[in-house]
Amino acid sequence: MATPLRSNSRLSIAMERTGQWVFSQEIPTDVVVEVGEASFALHKFMLVAKSNYIRKLIMESTEPDLTRINLSEIPGGPEMFEKAAKFCYGVNFEITVHNVAALRCASEYLQMTDLYCDNNLSGRTEDFLAQVALSSLSGAIVVLKSCEDLLPMAEDLKILQRCADVISVKACNEANFPSRSPPNWWTEELSILDVEFVGKIISAMKKRGAKALTLASALITYTERNLRDLVRDHSGQAKSMDPDDSDIRSCQRELLQSIVSLLPSEKAAFPINFLCCLLRSAIFLKASNSCKNELEKRISAILEHVTVDDLLVLSFTYDGERLFDLESVRRIISGFVEKEKTMAVFSGGDFKDTCSTGMQRVAKTVDAYLGEIATYGELGISKFNGIAILVPKGARKVDDDLYRAIDIYLKAHPNLDEIEREKVCSVMDTLKLSHEARLHASQNKRLPVQIVLHALYYDQLKLRSGMDERSTPEAGVGNTRNQLQATDVSLIRENEALRSELMKMKLVISDMQKNNSNQGTSGKGGPRKPTFFSSMSKTLGKLNPFKHGSKDTSNIDDNVGVDISKPRRRRFSVS
Repeated sequence: MATPLRSNSRLSIAMERTGQWVFSQEIPTDVVVEVGEASFALHKFMLVAKSNYIRKLIMESTEPDLTRINLSEIPGGPEMFEKAAKFCYGVNFEITVHNVAALRCASEYLQMTDLYCDNNLSGRTEDFLAQVALSSLSGAIVVLKSCEDLLPMAEDLKILQRCADVISVKACNEANFPSRSPPNWWTEELSILDVEFVGKIISAMKKRGAKALTLASALITYTERNLRDLVRDHSGQAKSMDPDDSDIRSCQRELLQSIVSLLPSEKAAFPINFLCCLLRSAIFLKASNSCKNELEKRISAILEHVTVDDLLVLSFTYDGERLFDLESVRRIISGFVEKEKTMAVFSGGDFKDTCSTGMQRVAKTVDAYLGEIATYGELGISKFNGIAILVPKGARKVDDDLYRAIDIYLKAHPNLDEIEREKVCSVMDTLKLSHEARLHASQNKRLPVQIVLHALYYDQLKLRSGMDERSTPEAGVGNTRNQLQATDVSLIRENEALRSELMKMKLVISDMQKNNSNQGTSGKGGPRKPTFFSSMSKTLGKLNPFKHGSKDTSNIDDNVGVDISKPRRRRFSVS
């Protein structure tokens, strides 16, 4: 609130300035017009001659002699009233693109129209708008900018709509047939406007058939100018932030949400780097879920063009020291995978067997991205694996990049136990490692023992099969899996054959024992004479192929029941 001394100073300056152009000094002033803190000593008859509004105030006043009039609500404030008063007195002043909208609104407020008096201020301002201000793109933008403080009267007088129409027409022409250099010079000038006005221009340009890339260019420039602290500049460096200023953050959040609502529906109209910067800003400003979801969908639609740097933009705070919540990255990758599955179904293919080039490119980028974020201690196993498993296995022809990310994670998290390390490695297929990666894995002490054995076992199979190491890993994965399956089948058959032979041997021995028992009980007692079958039983016992197995039956007494345990099932050995 202004102090009395400051208020009196303003009043005296306004009165002194008024006295310089009120030419009829010999006639004393009879009315004081107050506009805010400024006062103007004027003559009633001069004002009434041009302003129907002031005439009504004087005529309808209950005071016999009205000496003070308050016009604090006049559009444009004291400055515009002073110019209107000069017009009433016939004093020259300059109408410009900066003040013409305010003068037009002030003249309407004071009812200084041609219906009341010929060649009045309203007609003069209309002529200037039509012939000068709205004849160029730059002039129309300046006029529209000046209307920000003149609402809602400027909108009622159709000034906003007229400016938006002129700007949209000339902007479309400039986009198609540039008249200046650089070609997008007009997007720089649009950046001075309020986002609401930009929305009116974008809407008008759409109706005139403007291309999505043209609209995107305007919105990108506008965003970079008005969210300079949030969106990365052209050098790729994120500017520092002050998270304590909540008022500024609130205004930036509303502006960002308004910009996102203006994005054209074409998903590929914007560079993915720009969309990632917007999403990072939305996360930082805690924008609405609808705003973030819209940006995530747009990024998912063109994820095949993403780079590691783009994903890192989404993942880190502005100081680069901490990780954001990675749920946005998960939703983006998941959305892209679902889109690829849908496209595969429509094309009649099998998504598990064949993946598009875009899916393979995304898989490689995701693996490199995991390697970048793996060094951060707050990244848990579930979050690391959660991102890795989003990529279909068929999209990775080689798992070398994923192995590199896993190795970095294990190195950055040295306190993991064996089970936790196995969980980290569970997202990797050892059979899809290149020869160099398998050699590294076989000597990597950070890996769990099981993974090292798998790598060694795979190499052994390749050596046995004579597979060429120079061939790509994906070319031999199928053969190696077939070899493993064939080996399992061979072991099963071998075990079944051994089991069958064992059962036959048990039956033979059992029959021999029964025969011996029957012959022994038929005698009168005394020592039992050796028979042909007992001799044969002992001979078979000496020839027992399982003598060195779990039990040796060569020295079993004839009178003792035979209990032959099953031999242990053979395990496939890597040696």
